[in-house]
Amino acid sequence: MSDKEVILTQEGLKKLEDELENLKSVKRREVAERIKVAIGYGDISENSEYEDAKNEQAFIEGRVLTLEKMLRNARIINSDEIGTDTVGIGATVTVEDMEFGDVVEYTIVGTAESNPLQNKISNESPVGKAILGKGKGTVVDVSVPAGVIQYKIVDIKK
Repeated sequence: MSDKEVILTQEGLKKLEDELENLKSVKRREVAERIKVAIGYGDISENSEYEDAKNEQAFIEGRVLTLEKMLRNARIINSDEIGTDTVGIGATVTVEDMEFGDVVEYTIVGTAESNPLQNKISNESPVGKAILGKGKGTVVDVSVPAGVIQYKIVDIKK
């Protein structure tokens, strides 16, 4: 991961900080204890418990480094920066599928906190890119693997 700016909402910042704190204070201790117990079983060259614990330790340390870098490069979107005239990061946008009439509400967030299952989509996703900077009533074309979908921006909220 490069030193690319990480765009976060206040909620996203809190989640990353909480995850980092949990990894440093809880998970590191748990894995160290697992390694200690596994070493107690004797020969570590054929010890699967030891190998699993070391792999988890490597994953945790990698994630800690990633989170620390993300937080160092974070730019926080404050609620007063979120407008309702045009779509921006942090805005909640209601769009209507022009072909099927389905109406969906998305919150536009930075890549680090996107979660499609919670309708939080990245500003770098196809839909995010297509609607960023656009206003209510605008119809946009979104290129997807199945073709092109047309969405109409119905509403923009903070």
